[in-house]
Amino acid sequence: MNIIKRNGAEETFNIDKIVNAVAKANKATEKNKLPEEEIRDIAEFVEYKCNKMNRAVSVEEIQDLVENQLMAKGAFDLARNYVRYRYNRSLVRKSNTTDNKILSLIECANEEVKQENSNKNPTVNSVQRDYMAGEVSRDLTDRILLPQDIVEAHKNGLIHFHDSDYFAQHMHNCDLVNLEDMLQNGTVISETLIEKPHSFSTACNIATQIIAQVASNQYGGQSISLTHLAPFVDISRKKIRAELLEEIKELGASPSEEKIREITEERLKKEITRGVQTIQYQVVTLLTTNGQAPFVTVYMYLNEAKDEQEKADLAMIIEETLRQRYIGVKNEAGVWVTPAFPKLIYVLEEDNIYEGSKYYYLTELAAKCTAKRMVPDYISEKVMLQLKVDKNGEGHCYTCMGCRSFLTPYVDENGKPKYYGRFNQGVVTLNLVDIALSSHKDMNRFWEIFDERLELCYRALMCRHKRLLGTLSDVAPILWQYGALARLKKGEKIDKLLFGGYSTISLGYAGLCECTVYMTGKPHTDPDATPFALEVMQHMNDACAKWKAKENIDFSLYGTPLESTTYKFAKCLQKRFGIVKGVTDRNYITNSYHVHVTEEIDAFTKLKFESQFQRLSPGGAISYVEVPNMQQNIPAVLDVMRFIYDNIMYAELNTKSDYCQVCGFDGEIVVTEDENGKLVWECPNCHNRDQNKMNVARRTCGYIGTQFWNQGRTQEIRERVLHL
Repeated sequence: MNIIKRNGAEETFNIDKIVNAVAKANKATEKNKLPEEEIRDIAEFVEYKCNKMNRAVSVEEIQDLVENQLMAKGAFDLARNYVRYRYNRSLVRKSNTTDNKILSLIECANEEVKQENSNKNPTVNSVQRDYMAGEVSRDLTDRILLPQDIVEAHKNGLIHFHDSDYFAQHMHNCDLVNLEDMLQNGTVISETLIEKPHSFSTACNIATQIIAQVASNQYGGQSISLTHLAPFVDISRKKIRAELLEEIKELGASPSEEKIREITEERLKKEITRGVQTIQYQVVTLLTTNGQAPFVTVYMYLNEAKDEQEKADLAMIIEETLRQRYIGVKNEAGVWVTPAFPKLIYVLEEDNIYEGSKYYYLTELAAKCTAKRMVPDYISEKVMLQLKVDKNGEGHCYTCMGCRSFLTPYVDENGKPKYYGRFNQGVVTLNLVDIALSSHKDMNRFWEIFDERLELCYRALMCRHKRLLGTLSDVAPILWQYGALARLKKGEKIDKLLFGGYSTISLGYAGLCECTVYMTGKPHTDPDATPFALEVMQHMNDACAKWKAKENIDFSLYGTPLESTTYKFAKCLQKRFGIVKGVTDRNYITNSYHVHVTEEIDAFTKLKFESQFQRLSPGGAISYVEVPNMQQNIPAVLDVMRFIYDNIMYAELNTKSDYCQVCGFDGEIVVTEDENGKLVWECPNCHNRDQNKMNVARRTCGYIGTQFWNQGRTQEIRERVLHL
């Protein structure tokens, strides 16, 4: 059994440390001292309780257990001395709150940080540098920048104040890059003017440079649309044709117009291949200032094209993007594997969803790509047009920002819808399970606590908003001055972009499933419990509407894509409330409104059920179905996709895509337990357990992770049932 030290490092549990600490406090006690055998009994009981938790236990949790046992034995003087000892030690630690954590990062001994982000390698210098800066930022945030009640609420798992490691800087969360403006009207990168490109391949190259620059000036995800690259296909077509005609003239040949067109299109397709390859490989191989590949989403929506010619050109780009992603990328051993980024989103629409429709071939290719590489995700144009309606009564279909945060419909001063160039200010997530457990099943008390916690989230979100107020455009010229988000002047503040719905700010939530189980005794899929779950969702939406009216800021409810925080919340709940069957008896809690991963439910029922909750999560959410290897059953994948088109706005299929570098096994690498009860990954063929010698790709909360996960998330992955 391991314990987690205060600097985040793990070490083997040592019962003698408990015995020695209590013995020191016992020695300082004048009367009612405990005999040595009773001190040993206390230590053994604490060891027993820690083993029952079936996870690594923090030093603080162990010390709490010791205090409780001392009190239970009536050793009050000894308990006071022990508390005093803890307090004195904490004063010493507070004299410098960051040194130990930073040193543990450098030595790669901080297990929590190593598993915090499944797409960051903590042994790499750039990642360590980012984490070190993050620790300093967290320290400043906790001691100076945030009110202490918000800091304590975050620490105790009542809420999660996202990305506090970036809060000291004036940075925002995620956005939709206005690639069209930057390519058509030019931009500036590193004080160098980049003019409108004269070919498709050049446009792709510039796009990757923009992606890298944007990623280095924010901390969340970004999205680009392939539609913004489509006009450059025809520019290349005309350029290639002109060059071809020049060659023909020099050769003195006289080919037919049909032959000229044929050769032009052949060369054009080769250029499209090169351009898409540039995006795919540069995004995968780029390492931005935060130590990971850019968290970028590529959006594929045929109806976004301005005319039929542009739509046909866009279809060629989409086809090549899907084809290359299906192939994958080679790892260091030369084996084709699944990359985490770029994330792909494919819109299901009238022109591609039905067999025989004009672009159905793209949908078939998307299905094959999903079966092998887990992407693309799918947006239903049909459902989204119903849900995303602006003040003019018009529905719109558009991409999310990075991992699943959606902007709200917006109409600019000219009465036109606007999405690209907008962004999200930040996220604070509410732990619904803690509200339920704190109420002790008293429904009136539940709603009272709910409102108290919502008020806490509101104040925390306003801290995020106020941190951005007064930010000068100079802090990130690529974002605020050169078109990614705006064209502000040098020295101009970004304030006007923070109000009136231009940008959003997100109230996240987690654990609706466990919250409902505790309050009603039934999962939220039970018809008797569903109304309560929907009421909880509506209550959060009502709060967002109230805050929006008060502040003229677009608060929006967001199904948070918690990765490591599901584990953190679970540990906090266990510490505060113990083990409650069906609620806190696992080392994770359920993301957003999702059906519990262990619940037996078929894919179509799950998607239909979750669609009603997705409707109430306008700030973003994604549903998924867990499926086996579907590469030999593409018709079933297409059936799921058609169901998505008719029933739910945004969904994905989760399959497996693994490779063992020791034996070459390319099936599913499984989760098992080692001799200490720790969950580890193992090749079922050769039993390799070295994570450095395997490639594992899993969706963890809407996006693909490839650097492994903490114990809570690993347990959740292990316990997933198939829905198909």
